[in-house]
Order: sequence, then structure tokens, then C-alpha cells
Amino acid sequence: MAAPPVIEAFGGGGFRIGERRIEGSVLILREAVAAWPVRSLSTLTPDDLSAVAHLGPLEVEVLLLGVGPTMAMAPRPVRDAMFNAGVGLDVMSTPEACRMYNYLAGEGRRVAAALLAV
Repeated sequence: MAAPPVIEAFGGGGFRIGERRIEGSVLILREAVAAWPVRSLSTLTPDDLSAVAHLGPLEVEVLLLGVGPTMAMAPRPVRDAMFNAGVGLDVMSTPEACRMYNYLAGEGRRVAAALLAV
């Protein structure tokens, strides 16, 4: 298994992961990093996280949801979808989610991150 990607920087509307700059929001799932079309918490739906839910708890222990510059509650349907998939959901500001992702991934945990750009 390849080493998990490392979030090296965030801000200015995007992220630097590895040596790659990604504009906008990002989804990190195992070794895969992809632009994520979600622009705000108010538009987030369970379908936006279906790739995470599909993998389930054997592949993803916890999803870190970075909701922007400050903490806010994830929509109830999103929380329910992760619960039903057996995937833990930790909601926090994007800066905190970036730091937590790097820490947990570095420990070898099965962690995914869905991060709204700041």
C-alpha cells in the first residue's frame, strides 16, 4: 500500500497535497486525491460522500469533514448517511481537519477527508 498523501498547505481557495496544487475543495480517499465539487456546507448532500459510504468501515474508519474556516454542523442527512454506512464522521473547521488528517494518516489509520476550500 502506498503512503497516504500529505496536506502540505491550504488556503487561498485550495490545497497543496504532495507537490500538486488543487483549486477548490478536495476529497482524499485512501491514496486518491481529487477535486471535490462541493462549494459550501449548505449544498452538501449524502451523494457528495457516496464514495466514502460505499467503502464502509473496513476501508474508512473515520471521515474528517472540513466545513470551512469555522466549525459548523453537518446537515442531518449527511450525518445519517455516514452513520448508516458505519463510517465515523468528525466535523471540524478545514484548518483543523487538515492537521488531524495528517496526524491520523501518519499513524496509519484508515482516514478519509472531505475538505471545503478556505
